[in-house]
Order: sequence, then structure tokens, then C-alpha cells
Amino acid sequence: MKSLLIANRGEIARRVMRSAKRMGLRTVAVYSDADAQALHVREADAAVRIGSAAPRESYLNSAAIIAAAKRTKADAVHPGYGFLAENADFAQAVIDAGLTWVGPPPSVIRQMGDKAEAKRIAEKAGVPTVPGGEATLEMARAIGFPLMIKAVAGGGGRGMRLVRSHGEIAAALDAARSEAQHAFSDGRLLLERALEGARHIEVQVFADQHGNVIHLGERDCSVQRRHQKLIEESPSPAVDAALREKMGAAAVALAKAVNYAGAGTVEFLLDAEKNFYFMEMNTRLQVEHPVTEAITGFDLVEWQIRVACGENFARQQYDIRFHGHAIEARLCAEDPAQNFLPQSGRIALWRPAESVRVDHALETGAEILAHYDSMIAKVIVHGRTRDEARERLARALDDTVALGVATNKALLATVLRDEEFATRGATTNFLSRRYPRLEPAEPDSATLAIAAALLANNAGYGEWNSWSNSDRVMRIRFGDRDVALQASRAGFSAKAGDAQVRLRVLSIDGAHARIAIDGVEEKFAFVTDDNRIHLARAGQSYTLTDTTHAPPARRASASSDGRLVAPMNGRVVAVNARAGETMEAGKALVVLEAMKMEHALSLPQAARVTAVHVAPGAQVAPGQLLAELEPAS
Repeated sequence: MKSLLIANRGEIARRVMRSAKRMGLRTVAVYSDADAQALHVREADAAVRIGSAAPRESYLNSAAIIAAAKRTKADAVHPGYGFLAENADFAQAVIDAGLTWVGPPPSVIRQMGDKAEAKRIAEKAGVPTVPGGEATLEMARAIGFPLMIKAVAGGGGRGMRLVRSHGEIAAALDAARSEAQHAFSDGRLLLERALEGARHIEVQVFADQHGNVIHLGERDCSVQRRHQKLIEESPSPAVDAALREKMGAAAVALAKAVNYAGAGTVEFLLDAEKNFYFMEMNTRLQVEHPVTEAITGFDLVEWQIRVACGENFARQQYDIRFHGHAIEARLCAEDPAQNFLPQSGRIALWRPAESVRVDHALETGAEILAHYDSMIAKVIVHGRTRDEARERLARALDDTVALGVATNKALLATVLRDEEFATRGATTNFLSRRYPRLEPAEPDSATLAIAAALLANNAGYGEWNSWSNSDRVMRIRFGDRDVALQASRAGFSAKAGDAQVRLRVLSIDGAHARIAIDGVEEKFAFVTDDNRIHLARAGQSYTLTDTTHAPPARRASASSDGRLVAPMNGRVVAVNARAGETMEAGKALVVLEAMKMEHALSLPQAARVTAVHVAPGAQVAPGQLLAELEPAS
């Protein structure tokens, strides 16, 4: 192998390239129109455009990717993780084109990609499985509630629904089937008993093409939202050496049963009594593989490439040693206070934490696009102990600057410092149980005063672009909060609410400021944009807009003014009513797809639809009018 094409984008492509370049391989990138200037494109030795921003026309376009490989004389294809990584037809097409496929055999991908078939294989191999079967109402009654709906061809939380009662099952099946069909072109579903309060434990397996199979320990991925992982660690605080040996043996047995080759992950649920049950097998490298790399010292992408080239394993199971503890946090463009609603837009300022591993493809000014996954970076820390790794990662998240787009950064740090997580780890219901309602971070009086002072100090901001000998007073309104800012050559005095804050701007160097607040000096990262400021302080990120002279904002919602508007960028998947029809409360009127997930926009009360302004397939922007409504008679 001399030249490797990476059939992916962003952080994933950069991660694979890093190992490939170190091994002396020439790297080839592919890109959509939206990614023409992306980091992974600029860093590759060669790059080829493969289509528009829509994934189905670019990163899911098998023919265009294989044509790019031939055009650039690449002799191997690495799919990364996501997109076509678990697509058996794509793997076979790569092989049929005379290229080396860096992944397991297509037949294995097809077998294990079908959750129902994978479950049958696991049972035959003696691996414990969760009770369940075909997605029918009869099966639901037989399993009982709560139960879990899963997409047969799914992964990444798509097509999954937790159902707690018989009254919810029909709507949940419809929603899961729709999401599975759009995500995987396969709407088949299965049902399983829901093991609430269990831990999500996965075992990393590796196999060469000569029958040698080993495991590299487990990862605990129990901190989740929407059945998608947010924090992953290795080793698991719930797994001891004896249990690790049992789970590892089960994972290896399953891999041997299908003649596996390459990197794979066998996922289990672990209950309170330390019984484990097979969930699924991911026939690819996982997003969280860096924590395994951190505790073993092995480069798993290098291992993938060497196995694809036919090399024998130089390591046996007894050679694998685990050192210390590693934790990874997934930084996502989403708003936890709005039920983790995906966010898109421009990164106004990006500065990753230093002295830790950060896998990303970001830079200041980069666009976060609604077409792709909401994960924008991974922050990984290794320590001698779990507490050391946990505390270092929380601090690294505090130090990470990602301004301009809402992220889950502060929530991740909060979880890492949570007493229950620190002492016992998490179960899959941890977030919903510990943080059932997440409120947006409200800036305190000092933060408001700092924002006002930095806006006023910004050259070109209104009348404050030059100083005179006389004091100046300005009132700045951030939403419904006022700051009375008085400035002189001595500094600023600000009254925000009932608090009086004295400020002095000591220095501004690009996007960094040093400010003395009531005599205490602090450092901040910030960016101003006309009458708006993005500010990082004490681990939180704020976007504050001076609305002093803005007209009163009108709140648009279906319940207040008869308008249903889009809360985000996305693609319309379904419109479930026409003009003249009446929708019941709680029913989804419009379904949007954004960042690989479907989001149902339902009505808080029954309403008659008077007009519909979108159709399936349309792209919409935040605030765009989708439908008009009137109270139901």
C-alpha cells in the first residue's frame, strides 16, 4: 500500500491521515462543495470533489468515491467511521475495483449490520442477549414495558426509541421507522426489553486475516443523550479483572464466529448484578477509540492498515497491558437547554485546550453545517488514576474556547465534576435522572459589565471609538437586562441590576483581554461582531447582543401567534397535515432532519392548519415560517 483515500470528512479524515502519513503513505481526501476549504482537504496530499453538500450526493456517493480513488491512483480506501464505514455494498465495490478495503470483509459487515441476524449469531456463539424480536404489537406485549425500539440496520442512536407504555408504541414505531428509513434506507425495526439503569460497556476487538483475534479491554460509554454517547472512558469503573476477562472472551468468540478481520467493537449492556447482554457489533473503528489507544499505547488506525495489508498480529492477548485511565468527551454543536437541539453556524473563535489530545477539524471562521453530525471535536485525557483523568479533562473543557455556536462544553465539564459520576460512574439514564431540566447559563452582573466594556472599547463601536477628557455614559441592553456603563480615562464603572462593578481593561491582544474586576485580574477570550460579543468566562460561553436600539422582538410560536417556525437549519422530512386539517396536541406537524437526527415539531395544543409553506425535501433556516395555524374550533 502506497496511497490511501479516506472516504470521510473533518475530524475523522484528519485522524486517519495522521497515522497514514506517519506510516509514509500518500493521502487522498474527498470533499463536498461545502467542504472545499476544509482542513482535511488542505492537509491531504491530493483531494477530489465528489458532489454537493448533501451527504447522499457526496460522502454517501459510492461511485464518486471509487472514481476519485482511481483518478488519484490510490490503491486503498479507509472509510473512517460513519457514512459508508459499515456499508457492505460499498466495501464490495471497493474490492471489485481492485482496491484494498481497510475494514472487515463485506460479508461480515452485512451479517453484523443486521441487528436481528447479529443477535442470532451471538446466541449461537453462546453470548448472552437481551430478550426481544421482530417489531410487532404482539412482541411488544410479550416483552412488556419499558422496551426499546431499534433500527435493524441502524447505529448512532438513529431509529432508537424508549417506550414506557402501550399507548406510546404506535407513534414511536412510526417515528423510529421513518428515521431508520431516511438514515439507512432500511426501515426494519426490532424490539428489546429496556434495561434501564444499566451501563453501556463495549469491548474493542482486533483480528488479522489469519484467524488471530484479541481484545483490548472495555470502554464505558454510559453518559448519553438521545441514545448517543457523550463521555467515554477506559477502563470502566464497574468492570473488574474477572468481568473483563469474561466480556473480552465473549467478544472474541463472536468475532471468531464470523471470521472477523480488522477493528470491531462488541457492545454490551451491564446490569446492576454484573450480568452482561449483547447489544450489537460495530464493524468499524469507533469514535471513542482514542481512550483505548491512550491506555494501551497502540495506534489502532495503524493496526487497521497493517491488517488490511495481510500482516500477522505481532501481539497476543497476554501481551496487552493497560496503563492508567483515559476519558474522552465529545464536544457537540448543540444546545443542552433546548433538549440538545443541533446548532449550525460560524465558529467565531476556536482555541483548543493545550497539553491534551484534541481531535478536530475546526478553525476560527469555520462553518458548522446542518448536513453533518453535530460532533465537532473530541477532547481526550490520560491520567494515572480515574480522578486525575477526570479532573484534567474537566479543566481542559474549561480552557477550550468555542465561541459563536452553542455547544455542550459546560455540561460535559459539569458531568465530569458530578459527585455521583466521580464516585461511581454513570448508568445510561444518568443524564435524564441527574439533569432532567437543563437551564441556559445566565451571565452574572460582572459578565454583563465585562461584555459592555469590551463592546464599548471596540474600535468602531458607535460613539465610543475615541476618548475625550470628559466622562461618558452609555446604556447597553442585553435582552431584558440593562447595563449602565460609565467610562473615563481611569476605567469603567458599570451598574448591572443591583450590582456595581468597577472594571479596568488592562490589555487587549487580538481575541484575548486582561481585565481587572473590582481589583481582581482575569483573562478572557472574546470576539466582537458589530453590536454582538462572544465571550468565554469561567468555563461558560456567552453570546450577548446589544439590543438598546433594536425594535421589540416578537416571539414566534404556534401557541402565541399562529406561526410554526423552524428552530434550526435542516431538511424537511415530512409534513403531516394539509391546509384545512386539524392537528391534535402533541402530534408532529413537521419533521426536520438535522445533523443526522430527526426532530418532530409538534403543537402544544390542538390547532387548525390554515397554510403550509414547505414540502418534504426543502431546506429551511432558523426562523423560517413552516405553517400557519388558528385555534381548533
